[in-house]
Amino acid sequence: MVEITPLPLAELTTLHTGAAPERMLDATSADELVAALRETWSRNDEWFVLGGGSNLFAGDEPFEGTVIRILTTGIEQLPSPHESRKRLRVQAGHNWDDLVAYTVEHGLAGVEAMSGIPGTVGAAPVQNVGAYGQEIQETLVEVELIDELTGEVSTVPASELGLGFRTSVLKHHYGGAPIRRAVILSVTLDLADVGAGGRRIGGDQLRRALGITSDEPVPLTSVREQILEIRAAKGMLLDPEDPDTRSAGSFFQNMVVPESVAAQLPPECPRWPVQADHDVTTVIPLESYDGYVPQAPMVRSEVKVSAAWLIENAGITKGFHLPRSRAGISTKHALALTNRGDATAGELAELARYIQARVHSEFGLLLQPEPVLVGVEL
Repeated sequence: MVEITPLPLAELTTLHTGAAPERMLDATSADELVAALRETWSRNDEWFVLGGGSNLFAGDEPFEGTVIRILTTGIEQLPSPHESRKRLRVQAGHNWDDLVAYTVEHGLAGVEAMSGIPGTVGAAPVQNVGAYGQEIQETLVEVELIDELTGEVSTVPASELGLGFRTSVLKHHYGGAPIRRAVILSVTLDLADVGAGGRRIGGDQLRRALGITSDEPVPLTSVREQILEIRAAKGMLLDPEDPDTRSAGSFFQNMVVPESVAAQLPPECPRWPVQADHDVTTVIPLESYDGYVPQAPMVRSEVKVSAAWLIENAGITKGFHLPRSRAGISTKHALALTNRGDATAGELAELARYIQARVHSEFGLLLQPEPVLVGVEL
């Protein structure tokens, strides 16, 4: 690890906000990352790790602690125990879209619909990234991580990460601490080896996005190219010449609410069912079995509703900004809060609070921010 002169977080994040922290370390290998974290924890410093900076909203005041930049890279091919599949172990600091490009080039399917998502590989499981019906939990096998509590490195299967809609036990949700304070060192994915012939597209969201009506296999290169075009049209591909891309992507999460709550929304509000696990297994120890099998608990049906629709139908249009503010809604995508030119974190937070208030007033729902907030309150 190398201690460097702290850089302003505004230079390292896609929202372009944040002062220089008190201390900054660079880690270019897994060993350096482990050493940097253990040393920081031994000092009892406040800390956070920084990858691509695409999911971080940093405040205007200097962070009083240590920021560790994860600069590790590398992809290792491994055999898969499953037929016609391959595994990849990828270092946490590897650029996510570079990984997707690698998988497409090598005919490995499973993450191609997530082309163009900014950030690093290590951040992907933390919020279970996804797009167009594809999520990393579908291909994630395990992660190697280091726990803050013990300082120990371990390999943790995906089943123990509590992966859900844009969440995991590792995620720092606004207003709360993660269930497990740990840092991912590497990620292992299990991908279908489909070669140049491509694969049949089965997910409804992806089929609609790509305009697919047949069941013929589609080359992965074609899927990637079309997804990149779609994201560019929404201002979701980083472009220094386009102020609409100076954002953290979708600032607010689509809301997952009970079906009864969704029923109170206007029928034109887009919604998607969230599949619950109805295959509940009840285990009764033989020595305590008395012939009675308890009734299975009722599973509450939930629905995901469109945050973008809620925002626009609360009267906030694409391109909206508050008077004299340098923060604004993207002209292409209602979910993206953008820095239109040297906006402070305070200006962006003011806009975010205004949006929350309008949506809550109109629909009774409180939108939750998706980025990690450091030194900022909504």
